[in-house]
Amino acid sequence: MSLLDRIVIDPQVVHGRPAIRGTRMRVSDVLSLLASGATIEEIVADYPYVTSDDVRACLQYAALQADHAILDAS
Repeated sequence: MSLLDRIVIDPQVVHGRPAIRGTRMRVSDVLSLLASGATIEEIVADYPYVTSDDVRACLQYAALQADHAILDAS
């Protein structure tokens, strides 16, 4: 399974926001925890239904979302 297979977008789960498969944990929640200084180990300990691969999947998803096409300025 690819890490990205762990991320789902389902209108019936957290209003269609990207979330970890099988949970209601949004990608944005995981990213907020990481941004505030939490480690992967702390997140997994605090949210036992989240694995370290789930956290890595959130990071990979966010990296792909932040990527954009380079526009030719000429």
